[in-house]
Amino acid sequence: MTTTKPVTVLQALAQALQQAQRFNTGVQVAPACILWPDKDGQWLSALPTLRAQLPQLLTLGEYAPQMRCGPAIWLKAAIAGLLPDGPGDSVPVVYLPGVSRVDLRAIESCPRSLQPLAELQYRGVFWSQANAKDWTVSAFLASKNGGLALDVAQDKATQEALSQALQVGVLLEQPVSALQGRAINAEWLLGLLAPNPMRDLLQWMNAPEAMRQQWSAVLWDVFVKRCKADFGFDPLADGVLTAAELLASRDGKWGMVWALYQDSFASFPNIYALLEKVAPPQLGLFPDQKLLSGYPQVNEQNEVDLRRALSDCVSMDAAQARTMLAAVELEHGTRRSWVWARMGYSPLAIALEHLARVAQQSTLLPIGQTPTELADSYQQMGWQVDQAALHALAAVHTKADVEAVGLALRAMYLPWLDEAARRLQEAVKKAGGLYPAQGADKPGVEGVCTVFVDGLRYDVAKLLEQRLSALGPTRLSAGWTSMPSVTASGKAWCSPVAAFIAGSAGDIDFQPRVKADGRPLSGHNFRKLLGEHGVQALDRHERGDPQGSAWTEAGDLDHYGHAHGIRLARDMDTQLNQVVERVAELLDSGWRHVRIVTDHGWLLMPGGLPKAELAKHQAETRWGRCAVLKDSAHGTDLTFGWDWCKEVQVAYAPGVSNFIAGAEYAHGGVSLQECLVPILELDRGDIGDSLAVAKIQSVTWKGLRCVVLVEGAAAGWQVDIRTKAALATSSLVASVKPVDGGKASLAVTDDEQLGAAAVVVVLDAKGKVMHKQATTVGEK
Repeated sequence: MTTTKPVTVLQALAQALQQAQRFNTGVQVAPACILWPDKDGQWLSALPTLRAQLPQLLTLGEYAPQMRCGPAIWLKAAIAGLLPDGPGDSVPVVYLPGVSRVDLRAIESCPRSLQPLAELQYRGVFWSQANAKDWTVSAFLASKNGGLALDVAQDKATQEALSQALQVGVLLEQPVSALQGRAINAEWLLGLLAPNPMRDLLQWMNAPEAMRQQWSAVLWDVFVKRCKADFGFDPLADGVLTAAELLASRDGKWGMVWALYQDSFASFPNIYALLEKVAPPQLGLFPDQKLLSGYPQVNEQNEVDLRRALSDCVSMDAAQARTMLAAVELEHGTRRSWVWARMGYSPLAIALEHLARVAQQSTLLPIGQTPTELADSYQQMGWQVDQAALHALAAVHTKADVEAVGLALRAMYLPWLDEAARRLQEAVKKAGGLYPAQGADKPGVEGVCTVFVDGLRYDVAKLLEQRLSALGPTRLSAGWTSMPSVTASGKAWCSPVAAFIAGSAGDIDFQPRVKADGRPLSGHNFRKLLGEHGVQALDRHERGDPQGSAWTEAGDLDHYGHAHGIRLARDMDTQLNQVVERVAELLDSGWRHVRIVTDHGWLLMPGGLPKAELAKHQAETRWGRCAVLKDSAHGTDLTFGWDWCKEVQVAYAPGVSNFIAGAEYAHGGVSLQECLVPILELDRGDIGDSLAVAKIQSVTWKGLRCVVLVEGAAAGWQVDIRTKAALATSSLVASVKPVDGGKASLAVTDDEQLGAAAVVVVLDAKGKVMHKQATTVGEK
């Protein structure tokens, strides 16, 4: 079935001009031309588009044959068919700007330049109103006799707006059917010229001079009128700083402008600098914070006050710091809902949410008499303290903010860490060690790819589990790593070939050996040992054979922690993204089961861990949290044999102290954070069948809005637009949208993403990716 497009005003104008040539063939001859007089030149701005609609259109004016325009004598030649680019077989339409029908009628007084055309009134026909007056824009739209019979207001403002709408071109584009039954007045026409006045206002505030140059004189005039009428504001007389004051106040319709600014502030990056200059109103001792939320100065002063309060924790004990944190959370927590927080101007308010969680949860310590009981207690609640501390550090970037958050953390978090470590150390001394299960159940399990992530702490594995759940069902468990908790020892311990590895008394650097021939377990020999036992050793982006078994490595947590200290917290997302991308790559290659293992966790403390003393003459080698004792040295209260060879005696720093002063990041000691290591498994199973259930039928863009049609979606399924299919954190939309009636409509929030490569993903009720399709933001 063919759908007929509605006739536009431009097409209706062209049809009216062509219909003027109709004549009675019985008593008349065909007209030589159609004369279109326009004394006021109202239709001049329509000529460029009208010429494309009417190739036979000729215009009186300066000689410009490429525009089919010229003086009277040139027009006579064109009408006579004497010019190569004439109107051809069509009856020419001659547009006469600045000329009325009366001018041609009065031949005696007709200007000399027009006299060659005067005789055409007898051989041609006029396109004029029934009363012989020229067709004005308003008359053509409103007249029921030869016009469009529309309801057009006749006031001066409407007539001026009609002219502007014609100049810009929006009037000619309108379907006639859409105008019928509508009151065409100045207000409606201004809305047509400036359909989004709030966005126009913000664009002007963001770049006043650039926008005025970009807009035509007509659009600028319309903008000024809309500002006066809608917002009670004159851009010329009041200026951009007054606009900033009104925006911050959010009074009246400025409240809607503020709402738009909050939703799309990234598109107007310069407005913040304007708002910074606006002084907040004086509202007394107990002001309504909502009334002040539009003023950056208020937020900036609050950040200063909060920084001072957090820094004061340096002289507080844990209980005092927790009480203070609870109080400032009540005072400053509301600022997290202000737009400045989303813009990144309230880092301390963001960090405060996590500090308050540390304050609340660090009142409870892991409980138990044995390492297993303590591990169970930590897995229930304790890891949340570590994760909240990481989030608090991740929220701040400047030196002053990092120091303030660090001081608050040390007051509460350091005592909790130290006591939890001492409880585990006492339990380990009673048990004689951790006695962890060694390595995997058996090497070379078919269909299993083991992914080694160096330094994946348990609370960080919780974050990783959330991200990987979009790829399939996940299971998180935990076990003990080898003692000491260092990479060389722990990596071999968690490998699928652990049963073929051993240590010797000479391995004081904690690197074990190949059991069969005593070769040092270097990187080369480790890969060789994997291959000898049927395990593929895959480089960073190798995919391997999913029918076999494999070992690969991803992420760089431990190296990054040693190199950058507490910056690890801030850049944790980047580190975890690398792991997710690697796992997604493996699953896409056909692997059905991925097992993520690690060698150890770590401690992270702003300001450095406390210093522990160990005489140099007692240590053969000394690491941060552990040291190999010389044969002649007496063991400390916390000395155990190396798990790969018990003859190697290792002394451990008590609590969370460190043998090296000033270290923010360390591992190798005895603590739940270092020794309790996660095992994260992801099983795709028959996910291939599930993927076939949902299918993206089409992705349609209109600007930054995207409509996605989905076939086979179940209840609770949603659609998202991401830069990375498996990473929910890479979403480009404000929120994912449900599939309703097989359709979801989403909008990308940042104008700068226009033209960016993206992926449309369909998610099941659990957030798992069920289908995906590549797209380009805003593509047509």
